Amino acid sequence: MGPVLDPRSLLANDRVAHVSLRGQVQARRFVQGEWAAVTHSLTELRRSPLGPRDRQLLYGSRFLVLERHGGCAFGQSACDGYVGYVDLRALGADQTPTHWLSAPGSHLYTAPNIKTPEAMPLSLGAHLSVVADIDDRFVQTAHGFFALRGHLSAIGQWAGDPVAVAMGFLGTPYLWGGNSRAGIDCSGLVQAALLACGISCPGDSDQQCARFGQNLPDTATLQRGDLLFWPGHVAMVCDEHSLIHATAHVMAVCQEEIATVLARINMPLIGRKRIEPPSATLRANT
Repeated sequence: MGPVLDPRSLLANDRVAHVSLRGQVQARRFVQGEWAAVTHSLTELRRSPLGPRDRQLLYGSRFLVLERHGGCAFGQSACDGYVGYVDLRALGADQTPTHWLSAPGSHLYTAPNIKTPEAMPLSLGAHLSVVADIDDRFVQTAHGFFALRGHLSAIGQWAGDPVAVAMGFLGTPYLWGGNSRAGIDCSGLVQAALLACGISCPGDSDQQCARFGQNLPDTATLQRGDLLFWPGHVAMVCDEHSLIHATAHVMAVCQEEIATVLARINMPLIGRKRIEPPSATLRANT
């Protein structure tokens, strides 16, 4: 009996599978797939065409499409390898991103003027292809919209402090499976903070716990940026005494005392992890 494949990363359904899975799964056809990019501000990544949300994809996210069926695209997110179904209307031609949104939030505009109607909101981590410098304030994107230069950083120019990035989400509503300032969950917050620092990070807390290094001993002093894991929950350490997390307890991103959270959750930690240096875990895909 072969290994059990995680359905969250298994690039196959009853009809189609990726060519790399030939001999491992049964499917009517095996394909290489083709890349597309998200053209909406935000779109759901679902476990089935009409099923519940698993995660969300931000503007500019690349998505490997294996199949178009029933108004949905089945495929895999380049960001973290998560597999699911995306509304076809949210996808367009693949773009090579040149910049990422390094501000917590921003807008795309229909003209290079902040008084003109906005085209759509953007959340931290959105990817854009900049094709022209307009003036000292605006750049133009490949889709013909205009973005604020000061809210963007070039791909490869990542943030340096995941905790500072996470702090930009303070007060954001809690949303199961959320990945944006409109709503985010515990693992989404950690992922957003680490990706902004150029550190590869999966989408769910159990995957994150498995990904990041060895457990710190209970006697180790916690440091800024360490991750604390409970079953189904993750938080990021701000300092020796406090953490930041997206929690259903207050339905928002908040900063709390570590001792307070430990007492309230009343379950033992399953992981105390220190993130490897970014140079060891830089993203291979954007």
